[in-house]
Amino acid sequence: MPATDRTFAAAAAFWLFAWPAAALDPKEVAPGVYVIAGAVALASPENEGAIANIGFVVGRKAVAAIDPGGSATVGASLVEAVRSITDQPIRYVIYTHMHPDHVLGAAPVVAASGAEVVGHAKLASALAARAEHYLAGARDALGDEATDGLEVVLPDREVAAIATLDLGDRPLSLRAWPTAHTDNDLTVLDERTGTLFAGDLLFTEHLPVIDGSITGWLALEAELTSLPAARAVPGHGPATVDWPAAAAAQFGYLASLADSVRAQIAKGAGLAEAVEAVPPPAGNWALVETFHRRNVTAAFTELEWE
Repeated sequence: MPATDRTFAAAAAFWLFAWPAAALDPKEVAPGVYVIAGAVALASPENEGAIANIGFVVGRKAVAAIDPGGSATVGASLVEAVRSITDQPIRYVIYTHMHPDHVLGAAPVVAASGAEVVGHAKLASALAARAEHYLAGARDALGDEATDGLEVVLPDREVAAIATLDLGDRPLSLRAWPTAHTDNDLTVLDERTGTLFAGDLLFTEHLPVIDGSITGWLALEAELTSLPAARAVPGHGPATVDWPAAAAAQFGYLASLADSVRAQIAKGAGLAEAVEAVPPPAGNWALVETFHRRNVTAAFTELEWE
């Protein structure tokens, strides 16, 4: 869908002037690689939907923004953050997956820059099917005033396997993954610095959330953690973490969850019983009360058909 055909463009341009952008503080985690760490929290008026990690990479000729955040205000702030670092044009907006905290900031970025939006080959259909639900959820969480005219932006370019984007002597390697956290997970590797934007294929601090397949997620552990990165940017948590060591806690939780749910199924427990019986994880995960029971439900409905 060409940028010139987008019906949201005029409204998005209006947002850049109508909504004062809250200041975002980009941290340079490697030369030319910047991350704005989101709050490890649910979306609220106080955080304006800035709950996912946002990144951008600066090349010799262009910039790529990776996951533009969860609201128009955050997207407008991202434009200002990039401009505080470089005058290079924002040529690409890359989605690591479809979830609203990662994509709803795109429209102001595209309106300001004309950037091409890039995502997994399965993302457009998945996001389009959930668009109204995501928009309603954002309005409920952030308030009508903060989300007036909010739009969902679908990708212009789809990645089915592997693709490379060149920012000017700065190749980014994009990889589409099979169903795991979602059915449209995409990673971005800055080859120059070995910085991996893992999206929500990597959770730290924030409890992992299953919206795809627990078995699929566990199956890609070896391949994912073998990616040649010096550091990773998780979808939620610190700006960067050691790679692949930081993935161990997440995969430990998912493996333990799968084992516990299988044990409940083996003894004939129903879904409601399993949700009550599977214990929450040990450790210091945040948002366990919000997401653990949901994860048990997702795992049970998948694993009962093994």
